[in-house]
Amino acid sequence: MFKFHQMKYIFETLDKMRCLRKRSTVSFLGVLVIFLLFMNLYIEDSYVLEGDKQFGRETSTHQLNSERYVHTFKDLSNFSGAINVTYRYLAATPLQRKRFLTIGLSSVKRKKGNYLLETIKSIFEQSSYEELKEISVVVHLAEFNSSWREVMVQDITQKFAHHIIAGRLIVIHAPEEYYPILDGLKRNYNDPEDRVRFRSKQNVDYAFLLNFCANTSDYYVMLEDDVRCSKNFLTAIKKVITSLEGTYWVTLEFSKLGYIGKLYHSHDLPRLAHFLLMFYQEMPCDWLLTHFRDLLAQKNVIRFKPSLFQHMGYYSSYKGAENKLKDDDFEEESFDIPDNPPASLYTNMNVFESYEASKAYSSVDEYFWGKPPSTGDIFVIVFENPIVIKKIKVTTGTEDRQNDILHHGALDVGENVVRFKRIRQCVTYVRLGEFKNGNFEMSDMNQKIPFDIHCIRIYVTKTQKEWLIIRSISIWTS
Repeated sequence: MFKFHQMKYIFETLDKMRCLRKRSTVSFLGVLVIFLLFMNLYIEDSYVLEGDKQFGRETSTHQLNSERYVHTFKDLSNFSGAINVTYRYLAATPLQRKRFLTIGLSSVKRKKGNYLLETIKSIFEQSSYEELKEISVVVHLAEFNSSWREVMVQDITQKFAHHIIAGRLIVIHAPEEYYPILDGLKRNYNDPEDRVRFRSKQNVDYAFLLNFCANTSDYYVMLEDDVRCSKNFLTAIKKVITSLEGTYWVTLEFSKLGYIGKLYHSHDLPRLAHFLLMFYQEMPCDWLLTHFRDLLAQKNVIRFKPSLFQHMGYYSSYKGAENKLKDDDFEEESFDIPDNPPASLYTNMNVFESYEASKAYSSVDEYFWGKPPSTGDIFVIVFENPIVIKKIKVTTGTEDRQNDILHHGALDVGENVVRFKRIRQCVTYVRLGEFKNGNFEMSDMNQKIPFDIHCIRIYVTKTQKEWLIIRSISIWTS
């Protein structure tokens, strides 16, 4: 049990959290429940499902007693385990191996329009043959109307039979008897009763989908059923994951809309599924996902531009209302995302607040910001392993701070790494060229540099009175 002063500290901390959160709509008691719940989760020894799901069977049975859990939520002892649901396999063949990425979709009957087939088509058409080998798509037909499900299964199997046979597409259904009570729920935020029912059921739909997908791949991305994909989105996601190697993250966002394009480690899916079920009637899914990320100690949103997924539906699945939301950061055509191999970054410039050097090397929308640099100041990237660079691009300044650029500087590449005062650095450098209007870009470097590159150095050639923003450093390897 907690000691008195420990409980007092928790209450004071939670009270401050409630006051500081911008969109906090959870009561003090609710926040306390969440906090104590995740203290329990944090000390779990493992959050990987026990055993592999056997996709050749017609049903899949998991560990917890569904009635005891789903209807009462009294058992808080094992939130890393699977939820006991017997799924119906509407279209599937045995999954022979775990893939790199599972794409999850949940769909119900809409009053107007239906975009599910177009979404599935976009996923497959925007992926190369090699990428298709590394993805699986799981569609949860969460509609209780069996006639609608039968029609949709027929349409899906006719249009995507070869993907089903190849094990890339699985269509499932979680029967209605596994769902908690959906009527007479709390009307938070003054939502009408039918709205509360809709969003509460949607939380459960996604929870059962996440539960099913927990052991099908290394990573999982959540989509809606009315989404268009960017070309080669998997390759872009893989590059981003590689660039964040060694960095702690819970959620990576590849769209700024709702719960489109939210990427998770698959080992986090069981606890996320439990979390959505535990608070299914409290708030919409995208709000719960934000709380989940915060409670697992990811302090900031990690979102990438351009977005890889776009909302294309015109009519909402709730009452067929118009929904014209669009992600203006979306680019449908393939874009050349940099590789940015693992590296250490350091600078002798005076860094402003938390705008540290590493932020210039990330695909996230953030940057390095330093106070006015002087002649001889440096900004250095030291790669974990020597690389062959095909192209490099460095951008300084931002749209709202267009004068915070590198007015006088050069870019060097180096080799022969040594350790000096706990810092790895190169012994020799070769100058590639000067910055122009705050930017540097060079292609075909692999044809101009006769050695594998260990370091890149930005060198200030003249003192400036303006501050310096290094917005992005992008590197493409050969």
